Amino acid sequence: MAHATQVGLQDATSPIMEELISFHDHALMIIFLISFLVLYALFLTLTTKLTNTNITDAQEMETIWTILPAIILVLIALPSLRILYLTDEINDPSFTIKAIGHQWYWAYEYTDYGGLIFNSYMLPPLFLEPGDLRLLEVDNRVVLPIEAPVRMMITSQDVLHSWTVPSLGLKTDAIPGRLNQTTFTATRPGVYYGQCSEICGANHSFMPIVLELIPLKIFEMGPVFTL
Repeated sequence: MAHATQVGLQDATSPIMEELISFHDHALMIIFLISFLVLYALFLTLTTKLTNTNITDAQEMETIWTILPAIILVLIALPSLRILYLTDEINDPSFTIKAIGHQWYWAYEYTDYGGLIFNSYMLPPLFLEPGDLRLLEVDNRVVLPIEAPVRMMITSQDVLHSWTVPSLGLKTDAIPGRLNQTTFTATRPGVYYGQCSEICGANHSFMPIVLELIPLKIFEMGPVFTL
């Protein structure tokens, strides 16, 4: 869960999010080095009165500053493509959950448990308990196990939505007439929050997503499905 003074990304709860954070730090370091080099060159240009005639027509230098950016782009593109393919890879999921976007709430279907279907609405402020998060709590949470691959089937009933949970590194569009899918494997228990990330109408800000991740043994006991 993000907090008010947070600068970086949320703590990772899945291997994919760990990869995304690692790539973010990798790209950010390259950006810092480039920015420092450019600012240093500008500082020298503005402060020195000397002119070196050897760099006014230097083929070697022009070759270097043409090839070097291309190498930097390759160093950024290769890990980016690797993560892109990892996010699309689906290997024998243990559970399948279908999420359907509506204006303005989410509906969920546990396809592996007799077609259990329920709606998830945001809790109004009057119904919040002490410690609940305003605009993020829902009446029915999605309960899922940790350390088990879960496949999310995501679609929409009306307009474009986006099912997003930052801690898991998930962001998949919900499109009417189309069924998108994504997978994740949670690594630790807890309650994780997300929101619709596609402007979908007047109450776009009021359709949160709440996942309650619990150990597999507790998940298989059954009472967690009591709504």
